[in-house]
Amino acid sequence: MPTAAPRIALTFGDFSGIGPELAVRLLAESSNLEKARISALVSHDEFDRACDAAGVSIPVADEPQTGAVHLVGSPLQDIEVPIRETSVDAGARVMKDLEKALAMSRDGDADSIMFLPLNKTSLHLAGMHEEDELRWFAKELEFDGFTSELNFIPGLTTSRVTSHIPISEVAQHISADRVRHAIRLLHSVVLGTGVETPRIAVAALNPHAGENGQFGREEIDHIAPGVELARDVDGIEVTGPFPSDTLFIKARDGEFDGVVTMYHDQGQIALKLMGFDQGVTVQGGLPVPIATPAHGTAYEIVGMNKAHLGPSQRALDIAVGLGTQTAERTRA
Repeated sequence: MPTAAPRIALTFGDFSGIGPELAVRLLAESSNLEKARISALVSHDEFDRACDAAGVSIPVADEPQTGAVHLVGSPLQDIEVPIRETSVDAGARVMKDLEKALAMSRDGDADSIMFLPLNKTSLHLAGMHEEDELRWFAKELEFDGFTSELNFIPGLTTSRVTSHIPISEVAQHISADRVRHAIRLLHSVVLGTGVETPRIAVAALNPHAGENGQFGREEIDHIAPGVELARDVDGIEVTGPFPSDTLFIKARDGEFDGVVTMYHDQGQIALKLMGFDQGVTVQGGLPVPIATPAHGTAYEIVGMNKAHLGPSQRALDIAVGLGTQTAERTRA
């Protein structure tokens, strides 16, 4: 029997920004309503106001089903959030919506989660103490396994061995085990996007990949052993480490489906140069897939219906693919 359409918990992100507009424009595409059973964490009044502002009409259902949106409300629905500015109320609403989405996944009511753009300043004003959303999600889920933010543009995905830490601390956080975990996670997620045999490359840390130890030994002592473990033990098609200044040229030209990077900007600079307006972020490694467009709240264009829908559409497509994987594992 075919797997039923995945169940997706959708939050509208930060209500002070373009999230609500993007959400309803996304849901107004009938093809999106057919590929998943979407539950939106907003009230009926909030939903109607967002639809009116965007000039769209969307069918609503009393239970999760394809062809319509199921409105499940929010713990802080209908509170007044000031637009185009950071605030405690904006951050609190985002956190409560995400907490409810996580609860839906734990209760078996969501196979994946998608959230629209949020603002980290508002989240910290509202009490989020973690360095980023990924660490906050892991804490909320009581998950202590390997996690990595994954970034997508069409045709290429990256994962990271380290993320939001100072550059001065990067080398000490690289190990063969962490490199192997980053490769395995990237391989799994790229599989979920429909690539049958992902081709993975691993970036070096040092210039010229260390030049046989002259510019550092991380490639010899940690990165290459991690690549070997993933290739020889896990059976993944992975090569490297390669100097990152030329690796992304090959990736851009289609030689690889995914690249493992050693630190945040090593991959982010390349991806944003290649496709800033198409980027998606996945909170990788968590028990539930979580996807979001890789851009901000864009206060300067709120209410103008000018926001580019491409990253949100791609985020939904990825949430559907990874949610289908979750549903199949649960069913098995």
